[in-house]
Amino acid sequence: MHRRIFLGALALGAIGAFGAGAAIGDDFYTPPPPPLIPRAAGMPRLSPHPRPKPFALPPRFIPPMLERVSLPGATLHGLPGDGNLVALTVDDGGSSECVALYAQWCVDSGMRVTFFLNGSLPAWTDNAAALAPLVATGQVQLANHTWSHADLRKLSTGGIQDELLRNGDFIRDTYGVEAAPYYRPPFGYSDDRVRAAAAAVGYTQPVMWYGSLADSGLISDAELLQYANDWLLAQHIVIGHANWPTVTRHFEDLARIIRSRGLVPVTLDDVFLRP
Repeated sequence: MHRRIFLGALALGAIGAFGAGAAIGDDFYTPPPPPLIPRAAGMPRLSPHPRPKPFALPPRFIPPMLERVSLPGATLHGLPGDGNLVALTVDDGGSSECVALYAQWCVDSGMRVTFFLNGSLPAWTDNAAALAPLVATGQVQLANHTWSHADLRKLSTGGIQDELLRNGDFIRDTYGVEAAPYYRPPFGYSDDRVRAAAAAVGYTQPVMWYGSLADSGLISDAELLQYANDWLLAQHIVIGHANWPTVTRHFEDLARIIRSRGLVPVTLDDVFLRP
């Protein structure tokens, strides 16, 4: 088994802004950059440059062969170490068609995706039959983005837990898998009370991001491609959204960027050991 060495954690980059007409999404949040795991040498990268040299990969992505590492527990912004992995994480599910096309892209290309879904949105029921085989093999991972995309800071402790537990029940009942311990607070809004409430019901690993496709709202094709070019880089967790059609026109472009940089797409479960 080829071992990727994980020695440190990444700092954060800037993220895009809400697009026009968005009802849900997270792009305007800019989280703080505390280190997640002590870095053995060097300083965390603070910008998306320099770009890696091109390195040809096969036309179909293949499952990675990794020795998984322990979850940090502290908020996760990027993948640890200096490898060649990239984690595309896709939030919400405001468009059933967009979710369906993401699923088909995974089938066609071997792309690996972690969805942070809101179970209240019909897309996840509508597309259960298409996604279930991908979830069963681990090519697609499902994680918790709460039931209704509420700002958790504004809820009581019981309300926070209900949002997570209801969504977790939906994922378990619909897809037969456990979302915990991974969750992403809507809008990236969190605080110590939210984290403690989530941890008390098994959601011990908050996940943010290090770069965004900025497509929680409707953006242009050119904008999406620019964000993809800027942020699909080694050891980044990149956030996208299944809300609008723009991204669905550019799956091949995303794949081309990933391949041209010698990157290996992963889910979070590909990299980390669950407790």
